[in-house]
This record gives sequence, structure tokens and C-alpha cells, in this order.
Amino acid sequence: MKTHFKTFLFSLVLISFTTCNANNKKTNTDFAQIQQLTAHKPNKQYIKVALLLDTSNSMDGLIDQAKAQLWDIVNELSYAKCGNNKPNLQIALYEYGNDRLNGDEGYIRQVLTFSEDLDEISKELFSLTTNGGEEYCGQVIQTSLNQLKWGNNPDDLKLIFVAGNEPFTQGKVNYKDASASAKEKDVTINTIFCGDYRQGISTSWKDGASLTNGDYMAINQNNATVHIASPYDDDILILNKKLNKTYVHYGSVGSKKMELQALQDTNANNYSKANAVSRTVSKSSHLYKNKSWDLVDAEAEEDFEYNDLKKSQLPDVLKGKSEAEIKAYVAKKRKERESIKKQIQELNNKRKLYILDHKKENSNGLENAMTKSIKEQAKKKKYTWD
Repeated sequence: MKTHFKTFLFSLVLISFTTCNANNKKTNTDFAQIQQLTAHKPNKQYIKVALLLDTSNSMDGLIDQAKAQLWDIVNELSYAKCGNNKPNLQIALYEYGNDRLNGDEGYIRQVLTFSEDLDEISKELFSLTTNGGEEYCGQVIQTSLNQLKWGNNPDDLKLIFVAGNEPFTQGKVNYKDASASAKEKDVTINTIFCGDYRQGISTSWKDGASLTNGDYMAINQNNATVHIASPYDDDILILNKKLNKTYVHYGSVGSKKMELQALQDTNANNYSKANAVSRTVSKSSHLYKNKSWDLVDAEAEEDFEYNDLKKSQLPDVLKGKSEAEIKAYVAKKRKERESIKKQIQELNNKRKLYILDHKKENSNGLENAMTKSIKEQAKKKKYTWD
């Protein structure tokens, strides 16, 4: 009887462990191994994307596409599922091939390490400018592999997207060596050549992707982003203003982060109303997190303590209030936010159907290249899409 119970218990643990894990292995049924599995069982999954952008003179169009299409990419990733869980998203950003960067370091700059702060990612994208330079693909890939914390969770989807238009073979770091390093870390390299498809093949961009079973794509970086207006856009943007009013800043950077949120709303809107709508949809998803400065998000964290709050770093509306009054105020804002997010998502479902019905072709190069690759490679990790 004990043996049967032991086997049954192990089976339950193993079923749980292999729900989304693409790299599981067969194991003997004893309690030591069960304890080892449960001790190392991943409890969070991440989609980790390192975006390596060529910022030399000819790449203004690429940077514009990245700015304009960020929120559509984020929205597509927000629909991903790993078993019954929705994975988190981290994005890192590098620029390379720019004369203003340090030549001793390969004209490469880490703009942002892996971050879940979507406002910060947007800010850094909008800060990029182009200038002529040397473009070393192998070195920027290797640099991102060395500097970023990729982690060891086998359920994480770890991807590099490198975009540019010069031969992939330039620089002192051989791209084949960088690819070998990527495979050791379970990182897939995807290459986006900005120019003619065949030219990208002849200059080793396709080979740079195939070594890690990644995707090679060619786009016209100078194509303007196509935004399709929908009948639901105005209502979604009205809800965005209401959503912003549910944020309760705290801490030394809270007020500045709230200003950053508003600035990124403006940046998105300056591209087009549709882009502002896409950002609003992103803000209504589980990927938009602001626990470092917003009390509503922070309170949901297990390690949050009201005792740690500095009353002097609260908004004026909460200064001088008791803990009970602060909790009641935050609970009210949480309820409002959940209702607004639900309304945005419901309108977005209608908006998606409208866009699908009116979309003549997939013409947004960077967005379509990235989302198509991510979805295909996510299948290997048993990810699914809503």
C-alpha cells in the first residue's frame, strides 16, 4: 500500500512539473527525487527578449518602427500562456553601430538591462538616435549574452532579435562563436536584415539565425507603420484617462514615474491615435506592472508591508491618514482599476476583430517579424496563445 501511495504521489508531482517544461526527463520514483523536483520546480515563467538595434545612419526607419510597434508586440505577448499560467515579459535593449559609442567596446551600448517596466522601455526607445559607425553583430550578441541575466528556468523563452543591414561577419567576435554561447544558455538568435532578402542571405544573416534554430527575416525598415483606426478607439482612450487616475504613487520616485507614464502616453499618441490605443491595451494587461511606485500594484506583492511606507513619500491625498484609511483608499482604486481594465479588454476584443476584417496585408515589418518568430519558437516550450 505504501509503495502504491508513493508512486501515486510522485505521479502527481511529475504531472505538475511537466505541464509546461519542454526539457523534462524521466526519473526513478523515490522521495529524494520528488523533493529535488519540488525544490527546483519553476514557479514563474518569463519571455525574455533582447532587442539589439543597429543605430547607424541608415537605420532611422528601423528605430521609428520599434517606437511605433512596441505596444502591438507587447499586446501579442500578453496573450501567451504556459500551461495555466501567463508568463511575464522582460525586455532588454542594446544599440550598436553608432559612432557616438565607445569604439573599444565595439560601438555597443546596453541601453536597458532586462526590465518589466514598459514605460522605461518606451522611454529608452524614444531616446535612440542614429549616427554612422561600425556594426559588429557577433560582438553585440556575445555582449548581451555576457551581460544579461538569462537564468536557468527551462520554461523561460529566451530570445535575441538582432536587426541591421551590414554583413553579419564584421568585427572581432565570430558570430559562430556567439551562437555557440547562445546555445549553451538556451537562447535563440533571430536575425532581421533591413534590406533585400537575398542580400541578407549572402551576408550571413540567415546563417546567423540557423545556428540556434532561429528565424531569419528581411524587412524594409523605411516602410511606414500601418495603423488601422477602429470605432472603439475613442472609448478606449477615454478609459485610459480613467485608468491613470487609479494609480497611487509612493516612494522617492513615485511622482516622477507617474510623469513618465503620462509622457509615454504622449509619445504613443504623437505617432497616431491607433498607437495610443495599443499602449492603453498594454496598460490593461498583466504585463504592465508598477509595483516599485504604485501602491495598488505594490500591495498585491507578498512581501509588501504598510509599516515600511514613509508617510512623507505618499501623495497629498493620503498624508496624515491612518493605515486603515490608506488601505481603504487603495482598495477603492484597485476595484476601479479592475473594472476599467475589464472594459478596455472587452473593447479591444471587438477592436481586434475589426482590424482583422480590415487588414489587407501584414505590412508592419518589425512587429510581424518578431511576433511570428516568438509564436513559432514558443511552441517548443509548449506555450500557447489565447
